[in-house]
Amino acid sequence: MTENFKIPTVADLSAQGKAPEVLFWVGCAGSFDDRAKRVTLAFVKILNAVGVNFAVLGTEEACTGDPARRAGNEFLFQMQAISNIQVLNGYHVKKIVTVCPHCFNTLKNEYPELGGNYEVIHHTTFLQQLINDGKIKLKEGGVFKGKKITYHDSCYIGRANNIYEAPREVLASLDADLVEMKRCRTTGLCCGAGGAQMFKEPEHGKKDINVERTEEALATGATTIAVACPFCMTMMSDGVKNKEKEEEIKVKDIAELIAEGQGL
Repeated sequence: MTENFKIPTVADLSAQGKAPEVLFWVGCAGSFDDRAKRVTLAFVKILNAVGVNFAVLGTEEACTGDPARRAGNEFLFQMQAISNIQVLNGYHVKKIVTVCPHCFNTLKNEYPELGGNYEVIHHTTFLQQLINDGKIKLKEGGVFKGKKITYHDSCYIGRANNIYEAPREVLASLDADLVEMKRCRTTGLCCGAGGAQMFKEPEHGKKDINVERTEEALATGATTIAVACPFCMTMMSDGVKNKEKEEEIKVKDIAELIAEGQGL
């Protein structure tokens, strides 16, 4: 699956006396979930295409500990975090980019108190920078011309870290029609997966929250629901399935849309 892509590990580069400019933190979903793996590869294609000097930890990468802390297991979180920090500091990592907002929030805001101080960038911001620097070039009248896309704000890059413009600017470069849901930006509705809820069945109620959010997305008339989080990807995809709209409505990560727009 990855034989056609250049994905160096930090260990390999270190053995050659080299170091990457950017560490790509893949995350558990991007490593093991079949749907999220496609997002990982789309992002790697972009990094390869624009010549970013990056590397991954590979088997040395472990879970950031986000689900453990959200579920209340502080001891497990600190064990996982300290182990990762030892690896990162051992390689003198300075800059990290990650596709997962949960990893992003934990690495950026929670690792410093345990001795892990890094410049952490979410991939939507990183893509925006590449577009602004002219490294990613998208033609007007491309594959998304005239198509309606709606963007679902992830809680951990939206409300938790106040990143609202970067993903929208990236989507604007696709020359598509960006249509907002009724609840968006600071009033965006959670997909229902945060706080470790991803790993359990929802409590009984009148309606699952991801179905509620999907209904808002469908009401925009968009044919693509853009997400920037593997958890949101799962919840919104399940919501679309619940409405039996899989054929008409596609749920895609912003990196996948940019890769398509570049013909990668």
